Amino acid sequence: MKHTPTIRAELDRYLQQEGLSMTEFGHIAGMNRGAISAIVSGNKSMSINQLDLITEAMGLPEGHFYDLFIENFIIDHPPNMRRIEPFLFRCAELGKLDAIRRVVGAIMDNLLYSPKLFEIAEELLSQGRYEAALLLYEGVAETERYQHSERLAVCQYRIFTIKIGDDQSQNVRAAAVFEAFVERLDEIDQLDALKDLANVYRSLRKWDKVDEMARKMRAKAEIQYSMKHEQRSRERDESVNKLSRPLFVYISYADLLCASVCEARGDYQQALQYTYAYADLDWVLETDQDTLYWLNLYKDWAKCNTYIYKLLSGDTSVLTDYVEYIAATTADNENEKLSKLLNVIIAANQFSIDVDDILKRFETIIATFSQQPSSDDMYTRQVIPDYIAWFGYEMAYYYLNRERYSDGFKQLLLAMVQSHNINNETYFINCMGLFVRFQDHAVPETKAKYFNLIERVWENNVQKNGAFNRG
Repeated sequence: MKHTPTIRAELDRYLQQEGLSMTEFGHIAGMNRGAISAIVSGNKSMSINQLDLITEAMGLPEGHFYDLFIENFIIDHPPNMRRIEPFLFRCAELGKLDAIRRVVGAIMDNLLYSPKLFEIAEELLSQGRYEAALLLYEGVAETERYQHSERLAVCQYRIFTIKIGDDQSQNVRAAAVFEAFVERLDEIDQLDALKDLANVYRSLRKWDKVDEMARKMRAKAEIQYSMKHEQRSRERDESVNKLSRPLFVYISYADLLCASVCEARGDYQQALQYTYAYADLDWVLETDQDTLYWLNLYKDWAKCNTYIYKLLSGDTSVLTDYVEYIAATTADNENEKLSKLLNVIIAANQFSIDVDDILKRFETIIATFSQQPSSDDMYTRQVIPDYIAWFGYEMAYYYLNRERYSDGFKQLLLAMVQSHNINNETYFINCMGLFVRFQDHAVPETKAKYFNLIERVWENNVQKNGAFNRG
């Protein structure tokens, strides 16, 4: 039988090696002699705070004894949450994810510990310690996988939001897993969940799913909005206040999403009908500042998208007014400018319009589009990176077809890098096809950059997915 070393034995050995009395070591560690004596003799267990003091006094790195702490005080011991909770927080602080994983694996056989671990995960999430929180959420979800509980659904929602990232192939899997749990969430929480799912599917260009999520969200939001105004109660108001946006927004946002579905399918007339729907918000009863903010936002979006859908349907006479509208909206952030200018370049390519003057006018803003946005909002995190890759491709297409090869290949390579970063194979293949069409006009340096990029992408793919080696 393998003998497991103990922290007590390590401390006792250190005291003998250094010739220190317990009193002397206690002064170094900032602990009294009695506490040191009780720990060494085994008459008293130690807290994580005491362990940290002892570790520092011995001149060892932070967390040096954490694996032994798990062996000595957690594994094969009745779980003591008063000891485990601070230990988990300290592990999260030091980034010791393997230690967290071991603790979760040791105690999660018992459903009784799920509520407390869920609380700890929620606190870690609020602190921005996402990787640590993810391990706890996954542990709770695994333990409760056969329970039809709301906590299980919330865990899956948290796992979904944490896992959603730059890799669109992983995002597909994360969305598919979470979608099955939406209906188990609280009715109010379902609205934000459906909004987030719709935005992820939108970035993945899975338009049938966007349409499905939008229609579900609208139906549920309409019921909640009616209930809110039919039965005024403090409890209902508090429930609605959990939402990230005013309740009416989920109804109007569903129309906006449906318009984007119609746009993707080339049905611009139907897209206009949905746009007119969310432009008319006279039915909204609230008058607070937050509501007024969102009403103005939808008014602006409706005006913008009316221009867009007319432009994309072939009415190029609105281009001048649309460009002046973009220039006038100085309060826009770069993300909003990106989506508006993207439509200009799409229309230019579709209808062979010369937009050189427009691109020159906004060149300073366009130069910032390659920067990855940082936000907790699912739209900004998912849709905007997709737009960055798309914008680069359309710019490359525009320049190359106008024989501005240097500008075209520069944009094309940037679009390929962004497409690879978000693991969007469709965009990447489109970029490769565009390069092949115009490769005769590429200078040797450009060709070298292109083939180096292709080789790096291949190497990354081999490392990620494996390959057969021959020879």
